[in-house]
Amino acid sequence: MDNNVLSELTRITTAVSYIDSPQEQVEMIVNSVSQSIAVDVCSLYQADKNNNLVLLASHGLNSSQPITIPQGKGLVGSVVNNKHTLNIANAPEHPCYFFVPKSGEEKFHGFCATPLVDHGVVVGVLVVQTIVPQLLDKASVAFVETLSSHLAIIVRAINISASSDDDGLGISCVAGSPGIGMGHAIVVSSRSVDEVKTTYSETPQHEKQELARLVATLNQQIDNDKATMSQKNTGNIDEIFFAMQMFLKDPMFINLVETFIDAGFNLPSSLKKAVGQLIGVFQSMDDGYLKAKADDVRYLGNRLYNLWLDEGGVKNKDTSKPYVLVGKQIDISHISEFSGNNLVAIVSGEGSLLSHVSVIANALSVPTVMGLSDKQLPSAGNYLVVDGYAGRLFVEPGPLVVSAYNELANKESTKNAVYDELKNLPATTLDNVGVQLLVNTGLLADLSPGIKHGADGVGLYRTEIPFLIRDSFPTEDEQVVVYQQVLEAYQGKPVYMRTLDVGGDKQLPYFPLGVEENPALGWRGIRFSLDNIQLLITQLRAMLRASVGHEGLHILIPMVSSTQELNEFRDCVKKVVAQLSDEGYDVVTPKIGVMIEVPGAISQLPFWKNKIDFISVGTNDLSQYLLAVDRNNSRVANRFDHVHPAVLHELYRIITMAKSYGLPVSICGEMSSDPVAVLLLLGMGVTRFSLGSSKLPKIKYLIRNVYQKQAEDLLNKALKKDNVRAIRALAGEFMNQQHLIESL
Repeated sequence: MDNNVLSELTRITTAVSYIDSPQEQVEMIVNSVSQSIAVDVCSLYQADKNNNLVLLASHGLNSSQPITIPQGKGLVGSVVNNKHTLNIANAPEHPCYFFVPKSGEEKFHGFCATPLVDHGVVVGVLVVQTIVPQLLDKASVAFVETLSSHLAIIVRAINISASSDDDGLGISCVAGSPGIGMGHAIVVSSRSVDEVKTTYSETPQHEKQELARLVATLNQQIDNDKATMSQKNTGNIDEIFFAMQMFLKDPMFINLVETFIDAGFNLPSSLKKAVGQLIGVFQSMDDGYLKAKADDVRYLGNRLYNLWLDEGGVKNKDTSKPYVLVGKQIDISHISEFSGNNLVAIVSGEGSLLSHVSVIANALSVPTVMGLSDKQLPSAGNYLVVDGYAGRLFVEPGPLVVSAYNELANKESTKNAVYDELKNLPATTLDNVGVQLLVNTGLLADLSPGIKHGADGVGLYRTEIPFLIRDSFPTEDEQVVVYQQVLEAYQGKPVYMRTLDVGGDKQLPYFPLGVEENPALGWRGIRFSLDNIQLLITQLRAMLRASVGHEGLHILIPMVSSTQELNEFRDCVKKVVAQLSDEGYDVVTPKIGVMIEVPGAISQLPFWKNKIDFISVGTNDLSQYLLAVDRNNSRVANRFDHVHPAVLHELYRIITMAKSYGLPVSICGEMSSDPVAVLLLLGMGVTRFSLGSSKLPKIKYLIRNVYQKQAEDLLNKALKKDNVRAIRALAGEFMNQQHLIESL
C-alpha cells in the first residue's frame, strides 16, 4: 500500500473515532472511501441474526428503501460464505450475481467486496463498485481490506433493531430488574454533575457547610421516600433505604469531596472531581461487582448536584393508567414519587445491574431496563413494552409483540411466585443434601440485598473497597467500624473476609503500584500485603477487634502461590492475636483459608492441609490463568468459558484432595451463578457457593429441584467431553428433561 493511501486510511479511521453515533460513522466511511479511491459506489452491509445482509449505508446506490440480501445470495453472499475478498471486472456476468430491484446498481460493473470479520465470524461486507468494467487496483484492494478490519468493530456495535419498530427485536438494553411492563412513558429529567464547569471558591468553610446541608437534606428526603413507599407496598424495603443512607454517610466519600474544597474548588466542582475519581477507580476494575459501584457513585453525585441546583422536572405526568417511568438517570426520589399501583416499569439511560435503581426496582418488583443512549430514550407519551428479563425495550410496538408479551408476563408471574416461596427455605437437594448459599459483597450499602434473599452468610467480603475509595489508608479504628457492621448484619452466620487485594486492575490512588508489564501476574494480593506488612497487621488487628462477640469471622488469603507466603501470614495472625490479648481484647484465633486462584497452588495443597482451615476457589482468576485467556479482552473473550474441560478437571482435582484432607471448599466467582456450572460442581460434591445476591433465588430453585446423584451422573458424562459446547449441550439436555430451563 503506497504512502498516500496509507495516510488516507489513517485520516478516515481517526476522523471516524471522533464520531459517537455508529450510524453516522458508517455514513462518513462510505462517503470517504468513495472519494479516496475514486469509485462510484461504496456500500456497507451488516449480517442480521439470520445471516441476511442488511444495507447500513451507501454512497451511490438508491437506499431510500430498506435493502436486504437473503443469506448466501449474490456476490455479497458468496463473500460471506468464502470469507475472502472478491474482485471482478463485470459483476452482471458473474453466475452469482443477484440484482436488487430499485437500487440502481444495474449500471455498475466493476465490483470488489471484502468481509468484515470479528472473532472469526463475518459480521458484514464492504462493497465498492464502478460504472466502468474493471478490476480494482491492488493498492485500493489493500486499502479496502485494511479498512475492513477497523469496520468490523464498528458494525458489530450497531443494533439493527434500534432503528426499526416493526422487526420484533426491540432495542437492546441492560436488564436491571426482571419482569414485563407495558404502558405509556412518563419522562423525568435531572442534571448530571459531569456538566459542571470548574469553578473556584475562596470560602471553603462555607462550601463545607453547604455540603453538610445537602447531605442532611438528602438523608431527610430518603427518610420521606422510605415512608412513602412503605405505605404503598407490602414488602419490607427499609433495609434498602438504610443501605442507601449508609452509602451517603460514608466518610470516605464526604472526606474526598472536602479534600477538593480545601484545594480551592467550589462545591459542585469538588463533587464532580470526587465523583470522577471514584468512578475511575471502580471502572478500572475487571470485577463486575466492583465496576457496578461506579453507577452508585454517579447517582450520589448527581442527586446532591440536583439538590444544589434545586432543579428537576416531570413532563406529561398522567398516572391514571399504566405508565413507564423514563429518564436519563432515574433515582430514588423519582421512584418514590411514582411508586403507585400504575407504575409498571422503569427505563433509565444510566445504571447497571447492581446500581441503586436496580436495587430499588428489584425490591419493588418493577421491571427495569437501563443503558440506553440519549437518542434511544423514548419520548413522553410513547407506548412501551419493557422486557426486564432479556433487556429489551419496544417503542410503539405492533399488536403481535404486545400479545406475545402479555402471554409471557403471565408465565413469568407464576415463576416469580415460586421464587418468593423459597426465600426462607434451605437450599437442599431432592436427596436431602444441604447446600450453603453465601453472598459476595464489599460495601455496607450492599449488605441488605443478601439478607433479603435469605443468604446463609457472606462468602466473600472485599475489604479493599475502603482502601480504594479514600485519599489515604484507612486507620485501624475506621476499619473496625466497617467490619463490625458486616459481622453484626450477619450475626450467627459465617463471614469470609478477604485481606487487602490490590494490584492488577485495582490500584490505590494514593499509593501508586507502578506500571507493570503484566500486572495480572505482578505485585498484587498477598504479595503486596506481605511486602507492606504494617498494613496487613493493621488490617488483621481491625478484623480481630471487630470479631469480639462474633463467632463467624473467617479470613481469606488472596493470590497465595507458595508455602512461604502462607507461613508468613500465619505468623502475622499469631502475633496479632498475642498483641490484642495483651491489650485486653477477648480475641480468638480465626479460621484461616486460602483462595485457590493461582494454578500452582493446587499441587501444594498436600503441604498446606495442616496449615489451613478451609479453601475458597476463585474461579474467575483460576479459569483465566488455566486457559491463558483474559475474559475482559474483547479479542479473546469468546474463548473463555469456566466449564472448559481443563477447568473442570482441575476443579475436580482440588475438590477431591480437599475431601481427603477434611477441608471445607467453597466456590466463588461467576461459576456460582451459572446453572450449568453449579450442577457440575454439585456433582463434584461442592456444598458451598458464594455469588451475587440477585442470582441467589435462581440457584436455590435449581438446587432444590435436582438430586445430587443426578448431578454426579451428569458430571461423569461431562468429564468425558473434550469441548465446552458438548458439555453445555449435555447439561442443557439434562435441564430440559427435568423441566428446569423454563424456570431459570
